[in-house]
Amino acid sequence: MLKQRIRLQAALVLALDLSLVAAAFFLAYAIRSWLFPQVLPGLFPRALYPLSDHLPLLPLALVTWMAPLIATRRYRSHRTADLRTEATAILKVTAAATLLILFAVFVLQLDQILLQDRLSRTWLILFSGLSCVLLLAEKIALRILARDLRQHGLNQRAVLIAGTPEAARQLAESIEDHSYWGLRIVGLIHTDGSRPANSAQPVWGGVDDILRIVSEHVVDDVFFAVTPNELPALQQIFEALQEQGIQTRIALDLLPPTHSQVQLDSFAGRPVVTLSPAPSSLPLLLFKRFYDICLGVVLLAISLPVMLVLAVLIKITSSGSVLYRQTRCGLNGRRFTMYKLRTMVADADARRGELRHLNTMDGPAFKMDRDPRITPLGHYLRKFSLDELPQFWNVVRGDMSIVGPRPLEEKEPYTRRQRRRLSMKPGITCLWQVSGRSDLDFDRWMELDLEYIDTWSPTLDFKIMLKTIPAVLSRRGAS
Repeated sequence: MLKQRIRLQAALVLALDLSLVAAAFFLAYAIRSWLFPQVLPGLFPRALYPLSDHLPLLPLALVTWMAPLIATRRYRSHRTADLRTEATAILKVTAAATLLILFAVFVLQLDQILLQDRLSRTWLILFSGLSCVLLLAEKIALRILARDLRQHGLNQRAVLIAGTPEAARQLAESIEDHSYWGLRIVGLIHTDGSRPANSAQPVWGGVDDILRIVSEHVVDDVFFAVTPNELPALQQIFEALQEQGIQTRIALDLLPPTHSQVQLDSFAGRPVVTLSPAPSSLPLLLFKRFYDICLGVVLLAISLPVMLVLAVLIKITSSGSVLYRQTRCGLNGRRFTMYKLRTMVADADARRGELRHLNTMDGPAFKMDRDPRITPLGHYLRKFSLDELPQFWNVVRGDMSIVGPRPLEEKEPYTRRQRRRLSMKPGITCLWQVSGRSDLDFDRWMELDLEYIDTWSPTLDFKIMLKTIPAVLSRRGAS
């Protein structure tokens, strides 16, 4: 009965979500077709084609939103998740749904089939934005309603906590401090068999008493706050609780606090805890690759005439190849060839050894004031980062990203913590690029890269790209 009720609730929320997406569909049409021509006639002189011609796109829109909503498990219980987590999940769904509809429209060309190639880009932007806003508003409203009901004693789940005395006490205190979770503690089970007299919660026995207690009392969930060594002895109890339809939660203190994202996956039928040292959301990473390709192709095409002129100047002013090729470390240490316009003399790499003692940058990076290997034209190219224009080809190929930690030559000199910067694909620009570049020491550079990984989002990438333009023009930290 409980599982049926949960499935019914999930189906109702999904239906509500899709109803809001449909509402956003029609609202976006009304704004673009009726409102904009009234208030912004200069930009939108005409209304869209009739609404009846637009309706064939509605099923595609609903499917592109339903897929990420289900894939991101938005219909499991999220009573213990904070609002920020819920909002981030909706933003991820929005990004994934937008990417899917762009793929359907521009790659599969379904707009030609459904709308005779009359899709309005403005409507699409409005639709995605309104869908996101309406879904966020709905989740906030449902959360406020659910928390109010729980604090008044409704929609609560009865929980039994089993574990060592200290671990059980800490978990019980955490639940009591968050009354809006709607978890009511039935009692405690001490796995070591102890029964302290001063416990704030009733202690009902040891491990052998669990099955008796859940059969005599109303218990929805059993929380186990145990060590990994205790798990084998509890296997039969886990199976018995599952047979009775009682949800089992295991709080394992396996690792110290970490920046890794913790996910529970299934591998060959076994539950597996995955610690991801870098962002692992597939829809968002696909979206990042999508705009990498789009921006890479556009910027490569725009910069091609500039690179041709610079190539001629490089060839005229110094001997050697126009392009400088160097092996760099990419994602998780993968080697790739990075391309730059040559700014140094042809034998620059061979002369690095004799100049190593003049290096002003600690760590594996090399920087030298008034480096004699840089050509007169090379100084100019470096000041405005023009030597990095060929790296848009690396982005299109997939070796690099528009935004990401700058690729270095070696991976071995990193400390163990610094090596985590290799867990994301390297980029042309990053926080280091907009925070002073070569004016920063190596350790600060590494800290900025790790900060980028820990706080990454498409919005952060967009902010960094906007800040890169004035940073390059100001030439701050260029060498």
